[in-house]
Parts: sequence; C-alpha cells; structure tokens
Amino acid sequence: MGVQCLTTLIETNPKIYRDVQFRKSRLVIDGCNFLYLLYFDSGLDLIRGGEYAAFEELIERFVKALNDCGISPYVLLDGGADLTTKKDETIRLRAMDRIKKAHQAVEGTRQAVNGIQKVHQDAQEGKVLPQMASLVFRQTLARLEVPMAQCYAEADQEIAALAKEWKCPVLSNDSDFFIFDLPGGLLPISHFHWEAVGRIGSQSYIPSKIYYSSSFCIVFEIEPQLLPAFAALAGNDYVKLQRLNAFIRWAQFAPAVNGKSPQRLKGLLCWLKNFKQPEEAFKAALGLLEELSEEKKAELMEGLNLGMEEYQLPPSSLKRFFIHGVAPPYPEVEEEMAGWVLLPLMRARLTSDVLDVLLLNSIALSCPVDRADFPSAHLTSRPIRQVMYRLLLGKGKKLRVYENDREGPELKSFPVQPAASGVPKELELKSLNQVEPSVRLQVLLETLGMPEASLEGLQPHLRLLVAVTCFWLQRAEPKPDQTLLKALLLGISHGDSLRQRAALKREKKPLRLQLDADVLHSFNQWQGCLRQSVHLNQLLGSPLPEPQIARCYEGTLVHRLVHMLRTEQKLETFLESEPWVMREYHSMLNIVQKLHFEEASPRARVKQWELEPIKDLTTTLKDLFHPYEEDEVSSAVQVHQDLYLDDMLSVRTRYRSKERSSRCDNLIMARKQGCRGLESF
Repeated sequence: MGVQCLTTLIETNPKIYRDVQFRKSRLVIDGCNFLYLLYFDSGLDLIRGGEYAAFEELIERFVKALNDCGISPYVLLDGGADLTTKKDETIRLRAMDRIKKAHQAVEGTRQAVNGIQKVHQDAQEGKVLPQMASLVFRQTLARLEVPMAQCYAEADQEIAALAKEWKCPVLSNDSDFFIFDLPGGLLPISHFHWEAVGRIGSQSYIPSKIYYSSSFCIVFEIEPQLLPAFAALAGNDYVKLQRLNAFIRWAQFAPAVNGKSPQRLKGLLCWLKNFKQPEEAFKAALGLLEELSEEKKAELMEGLNLGMEEYQLPPSSLKRFFIHGVAPPYPEVEEEMAGWVLLPLMRARLTSDVLDVLLLNSIALSCPVDRADFPSAHLTSRPIRQVMYRLLLGKGKKLRVYENDREGPELKSFPVQPAASGVPKELELKSLNQVEPSVRLQVLLETLGMPEASLEGLQPHLRLLVAVTCFWLQRAEPKPDQTLLKALLLGISHGDSLRQRAALKREKKPLRLQLDADVLHSFNQWQGCLRQSVHLNQLLGSPLPEPQIARCYEGTLVHRLVHMLRTEQKLETFLESEPWVMREYHSMLNIVQKLHFEEASPRARVKQWELEPIKDLTTTLKDLFHPYEEDEVSSAVQVHQDLYLDDMLSVRTRYRSKERSSRCDNLIMARKQGCRGLESF
C-alpha cells in the first residue's frame, strides 16, 4: 500500500518527526491498516486458524488506553472494490502474493516442528490474516461502542478528509498519509506506544511521534504542492512507470554520501527542487523518456495525473454520519432498489461484499493458510454465497457472480450462478428488510439444511454455530471425522474459558505441535462456512443471534484438542469445566449427530455414529468434572445416558433386536468403564 520505499526514507531521516504526548483529542484510525498491524505485531497465531480471544483482549486494552488518555477514536474501514480498473493490477498481484504466502506458511511450520526454527519464524512472518480476525475486530469495537464507519470504497480519502475537517491526527502506517495535507498530522502506528501510557500529574498520555508534511518539505526543500506529483512519479497503487516500460534512473540526480549509492527517492526529490508546479515537473519527466512514442507519453501523462488526483481531498462525507447517524448518498446504489442497505453498510453491519456483488457482479475471497495443492476451502461454503447472490441480484438464467478464488497456486475467476431454489419468489432486495422475521429465518435455516425444531433447547448464541456445524459435516471434503467434531464443539462450549486462556497467553509457551494440514484444511472450511453464514444472517436482518467469534473458536485450541483426542491424553487439567458447560457440549453433539445420522444411510452410519456418544459422554464427564464429587459425576453420566437413549430410540425403533441388544451391551460396558474411572476420551 502507498508510496514505494517512502516509509524507509522517512525512517532514515528521523528529524522529520516530532515527539508528542498525545491526549485529549479526536483520532481518526485507518481501521484496516491498524487491524492488520495489531494482529501481526501481537505474536498471535497466524497458522492454525487464529487466536481470536487473545485478539479481542488486545483490542479491549487498546481502546482502554485511548479512553484513559481522553482520546476519542473514530475507526474507518475499507469498503467495496474500486469501481474503476485503475487498481486491478495491484489487487491481483497482492492476491497472488497471499496465495503464495499461505502455502509457504503451511510448509514452513511443518518443517519447523522437525527442528528448523528459522522456517517457523518465516511462516509466522508470512502475514496471512486469519479468516475471521476482521469480524472479531468489528464485533469488539461495536460492543465497546467505538464509533466506526465502513466506507463505500477504499477509505484513504475519507480518512484524510475527515481528519482535515476536524483538524485531528490520523493513526496509520500507510505511506499515502505522508502525502496528504493533514493539519493535525499523522501518528505512525509503529511509533504510537499505546502500551506505555505515561502520566503528567493527573493527566495520562500516549507517547508517540508525529509527522507533518510541512516538515518533510522543509527537510527535502521541495514545494508542498509537489508532494502529490512526487508520489505519482515515485509509484503508488495507481501508477507505476515500470508497467508502462518507462524507466527513469532517479538516483543519478542525488550525490553519493560516504561512498554509498544514492537512494532512488532522494534522487527524485533532488530533481523536483527545480520545479514549482506539478505540471511542469511531469512535462520534464516525459522529456527524460525520449525513447517513448507520443502515444505512450500521453498514456503516461494520464496515469501521472490520475495518481496525483488521489491526494486531492473532497469535503468529508462522514462527519454527518458520525454526528447524526445519517449514511451519505451513494448514487451507484439506486435508492428505490436497495437504498436501505447503505446505513447497515456504513455501520459495518453488512459485509462490503454486498457492494461488490451489486455493482461489479464479483467477489474477492480471502486466502487462508492452506496447502496450495488442496482445493480451495471456500468451495464448501459456496451454496451459502449463492443464496446471498440470489437475494442481492434476483433470479435469472444468465446471472453470474465471478468469485476470485485460488485453484491450486493460481488465482482464477469462477462464474457462479445465484441459488435456483431455497428463496421465496416474493423476496426482493428492495423490501428484504420488511419481510417477516420468520420468513427470513426459514431462508437461513434452509440454506444450512437445519430444521428449526432441532435448535430448540439450545442457548440462542449457539444456534447459528450448530447449524453451521451441521452444514459443514454434510458439505466438507474430505468428510470430518468424530475427533474433529468433538474438538470443535468442545472449543465452542468453552467460550468463557477462552477469555481466561487469552489473559494467560503471554505466560505460556508457543504451540510446538506438529501441524496437520488435513485438520487445518477441514477447520478452514468450517471457518469459511461460519463467516459466510454470519454475512447471510446479517443480510437477512439477523434472524438468529450473531455469535461472538472470540468466544466460540480458537484455532490453536481445537488443533491441540484434536491431537489430545487422537493420542488419548488426559483432558482434566486442560479443560476444567462447570457441569453446565459439558451439558452444553453434549446437547450440541447430540443434535449434530442425530441430524447427521438421520440424513445418512442408517446401516452405513450405525457403527461410526452409534457407539461413540456413550463412551464420549462417560469419559468426558470423568475428565472434565475432575474437581467434583463422584456421586455428582455418576448422576450426570446417568442423566445424559438416558437422554441419549431416548433420542436414539425415537429414530431407531425399526432396527433389529440384535442391534438393540448390542447397543445395550455397549451401554452396560460404558457404565462399567465409567465406574472404573477411565480417563481416556
């Protein structure tokens, strides 16, 4: 992002910065840039699907530090893709780079466990954001009531325009903000020491460095109006001279220092000292490219002007939103067709994918850490997205949405048709927010293949999670086994303890477990299904409560649980739980297994699904109720065994008496094992 090599240039000239004790001010935060840096710099897991509880706790500490110093944050997030083609090449190259890093991270971690520590570090430095980190970020800020806006397109201009109007600083590491005219300055995230809050008397402050573009111009002796021209000539996201076969060796214009070759950007700045206005600088630059045809020079001039225009700031469209809660107009989305979506989009309560589908008929899918020779994990959740496409675009034989996803190590665009069924004909986007909640709920549950009656008795926050898990079991390839299911549901049922584990994160050694690429791929599919289900649920007006991701999934935890279950390790010291937590776990397990059992062929599935739950029940309670009295454990075992038998008998009365006898024998054996206090799971 931003101007190539500009941050390095400024860091080597530290006198450009000023020290500041930042407090009692508004602060406009580049949300996407901050999200990435906060997670990447935290040392949290990047390989096994994320550590969301610890990330949530980190966000809370950041917001508390701001509040303690009287700082009022306003977080702005990127929205839909650029409607023009000017950044297409940049976006494509970044996506390809993420695919490469995602594969390297898996291979690097697998080798690191075999003794190559540097490879493990390289894998962590691959910097591929876990799939649901962005959702955790938004959910946490919303819960903490931090003002937040999701822009309709890229947020840079909106961030700079709002900060300019309010005369407050921007918090970002994006080098584009070194170019914008910001009266309140720029606080680089790398120099914003929010974890080291200081005090002067009764006043708290955050020590930081602040940047002003005027200081840059003074140090390098150029006119302020030339900064946008400097960015365009240096190369930003919109224009790069190399792509037009236009090469200027800028370093030739700077003197060598201490025998070292001069830097390219320093040479460009030295050359720009001779000019007062951007236009004359551009004409002179074209004069250095004598070998180019007039047609190429005209194309280059157009690109340079376009690259410079990105730094011209319009009046802020978000000031009214933050003060009065009114979404700014967006002519590209017709008011009579889908005007109601603008406010939830602006509030970040709808994914920006909605705009990409509506306006571009395309969607860019994330690239989680995964083996490149595996199929894309997003294939599993495609039916969920197809229902979204149907709700957004309607039904038509020629309608297609192009999903930008990987196939092997390559980035490709796949045409996908909206769902042909599962959505009532009368449901249209323009009136979707007015449809009865029961109808919207039915669309969601039918998409996930979940009968509403099966969710009765579950706590509200678990319902979407269980429905998604059932969908995952039915659709994932290869099919998840019992161990993965149990590990997943144990993690979900221990949501509160995830917070406690997060608080102890810094005291624990990092996970040195052999990475199982198959397990990783399977849980990637589950995360993708949950993420898309949350998006569909939001579009439908949340007929089911939205689960707090940080309280229900922890990638490192479920990977460890899978390992422990497969190696028959003891669990009592790992998951010490209240009895109600295990009741919750077994309720979810019973629902998922029963539904899966009913949909599968009974005779094909009986041995796999019938014999496990009772053993699972007895040994789990023994392991996880370790601190409790034996009679309480035995009572809980009996209650759940009886509940299991009732449920099984309700759907199994047609089976032969021999099978029933065998089941009873297994029940007696399970009870005997429970009495002996077996500690295997």
